[in-house]
Amino acid sequence: MTYTVVGGGAIGGTIAFHLARGGHRVRLVDADAAHVAAVRERGLVLRRAGGDERAEVDAATPDETSGPLTKVLLCVKAQATATAAAWIAPRLAPGGYVVSVQNGLNEPLIAGHVGRERVIGAFVNLFADVVEPGVIRDGGPGAFVIGELDGSASPRVDHLVADLAPLGAKATGNVLGHLWSKLGFGAMLTATALADAPMADLIDRHRPLMHALVAEVFAVAGRLGLRLEPFDAFEPAAYLPEAPERVREEATDRLTAWLRTQPKDRSGIWRDIAVRHRPVEVHDHYRAVLAEAEAGQVDTPLLRGVLARLADVEAGRAPMGEEHLAALEGA
Repeated sequence: MTYTVVGGGAIGGTIAFHLARGGHRVRLVDADAAHVAAVRERGLVLRRAGGDERAEVDAATPDETSGPLTKVLLCVKAQATATAAAWIAPRLAPGGYVVSVQNGLNEPLIAGHVGRERVIGAFVNLFADVVEPGVIRDGGPGAFVIGELDGSASPRVDHLVADLAPLGAKATGNVLGHLWSKLGFGAMLTATALADAPMADLIDRHRPLMHALVAEVFAVAGRLGLRLEPFDAFEPAAYLPEAPERVREEATDRLTAWLRTQPKDRSGIWRDIAVRHRPVEVHDHYRAVLAEAEAGQVDTPLLRGVLARLADVEAGRAPMGEEHLAALEGA
């Protein structure tokens, strides 16, 4: 059965490339007609420091794609989830499923269209960028875990993990713990998008702010009783309220050292604003966090402040600059 990768950007393109290289049938579905045309003409290109690699991938726009769809990997930006899920629903075959390979907490929204039993959760931390139509710049390996929403083991997750082994995919019984951990890490990355400088340097220079941002997100996760999972060089336990300051500082040392080894030194959020001039998806990522915070009366002033300033920057009402971080520290 064919894998249908809906959304051929950084995450979807990387996954489609590796599936095709592994001998799997893949169809890449993307609304960007120029991207689709480039993949058809030249193949899907993964750009690495050592040169370009190509994979032959079937590519189409949504209008060119009919059903039935069986194994769907949904890789669109969070703000496009509702539209994509509505498109998938009438085309999804009986017994078919949708894997949310996205940032944020999109599984409930997808489930509203296709049914919860046909949704699988996933956490991905790939550092990649679309640099031109049909070309994905590989930013190095990152964590990739897949799991049923109820935490159970299942043959379909085992099958996915086997097929996605070239990307280091692993099964998990706690996909929500991974997703909320990334929301903590992502709060730091979101803050770095307010300035034009490497992520590692900004986190390093503004540690108290970064630590406080993670703490706000994790306070909400704590209210929900979630067990946060470590990934790559991010250690969520170090950012919990009971963690000693020394432990937190040492964890940030390791995190920033790891970030400095990555070919991609700025976040995808920064790139969306500074290079691609398009809306960022983090407002959608943190909408659920802020709603849970409000319901539980958890204060999140710094997270709200970062998102408000980011909205001003992306709308052109304020320039990028490290003064945003300084102002938040003084708030």
